[in-house]
Amino acid sequence: MIVDLLFLLAVAVMWLVIAYQLALALAGSWLWRRTRGRDPLPANEDLDWPTLSVLIPAHNEESVIERTLSSLLAQTYPADRLEILVISDASTDRTAELVATCGRKHPSVRLLEIPPGQGGRGKSAALNTGMRHVDGELVAIYDADNTPEPDALKILVRELLLDRTLGAALGMFRTINRDRNLLTRFVNLETIAFQWIVQAGRWCLGRVSTLPGTNYVIRREILERLGGWDEQAIAEDSELSLRVYELGKFIKFVPSAVTWEQEPETLGVWLRQRTRWARGNNYVVAKFLRRRPRFQSKLIAFELVAFLALFYVFFAAIIVSDVLFVLCVTGLATANLAGPFNVVFVAAIGLFLLQLAHVASFEGERVPAVLLTGILMYFTYCQLWIVVVIRALYEDHVLRREHVWDKTPRFPSPRTGELLPQAAPQRKESP
Repeated sequence: MIVDLLFLLAVAVMWLVIAYQLALALAGSWLWRRTRGRDPLPANEDLDWPTLSVLIPAHNEESVIERTLSSLLAQTYPADRLEILVISDASTDRTAELVATCGRKHPSVRLLEIPPGQGGRGKSAALNTGMRHVDGELVAIYDADNTPEPDALKILVRELLLDRTLGAALGMFRTINRDRNLLTRFVNLETIAFQWIVQAGRWCLGRVSTLPGTNYVIRREILERLGGWDEQAIAEDSELSLRVYELGKFIKFVPSAVTWEQEPETLGVWLRQRTRWARGNNYVVAKFLRRRPRFQSKLIAFELVAFLALFYVFFAAIIVSDVLFVLCVTGLATANLAGPFNVVFVAAIGLFLLQLAHVASFEGERVPAVLLTGILMYFTYCQLWIVVVIRALYEDHVLRREHVWDKTPRFPSPRTGELLPQAAPQRKESP
């Protein structure tokens, strides 16, 4: 009886999540069709571009910081309205030297050094320090390995100028090293699915999306009202997103504003990064459960709670189904339920693969290759997330480890190791 009940519960939860994801995927597909081929920046549009400050927290980023600065200097945003501040946070390599050299050639680039012993307190602390040294009406955030396409900042700022209900606007990030190995191919598909299903779908259905750690622009007045970033949060983007919505403002997903970023290339680096993300999610959930935040919209409250709960509920169902599968195969337990449950499980996996292939096609991925990679991804990469969640809960509630900024190491690659050309390249066709 217990095995049967657990089996039914796992199946019900998994299909509820799949149905929810399917609705989001359909909504995200509608957004892609609506924006595909349109020029987001009409040539005859005359806007009063505000001053914009770009903050780049950087800790030992000598291998990537020059390319990032080159791509930001190639932006089409008015140069006299743009300032770029690199916060060298306790760096011990040549990061500060390279930024200072760039700053001597380009006055819009400035360096803020936080020396070892005073820095290294996390990304949020670095950003709060940087905020005290810039004057822009709007603030953009980029990680040190990012190379935004030339119109990215203009596209994001334009959204804020045209809609005062927006507190922030975020763009699309793409994997610059996706062909490095099998792991980066998995991560590439994961990030595509997250953005075109979760981010795009929730924006279309409920005007909800959450800030990533990079490629977003936020109103300075919003940051000041909120007191900046929470320095205890290692998932500072998710935490800030909820507080923006508490103010009654919205965060818009704008897929035509594209940046390219590097993803982990080894399993050890991936595991540490994802564990940090999961621990950051644990912190956000605990913080807002204690505070009982009040949102002006019931729909927004539901979407945000569903987004946070999905992380735990879905993986609990996956764990239960995996355990039951092993018990039944080994003969230690038997499910006595009659019904086409094998078909139900196969259909769930099939729907997962079809959604993945569908949204990956938006980014020019070949469907047959995605389906083959997706099958392998489901039985390996997706199952590793169980390890991530358990490890994060163990570190938080058993070891009670302090939340610290665990920087993701960078990997040299042909595309990330070379500078962008001085002239702004032609923007790739964005959906």
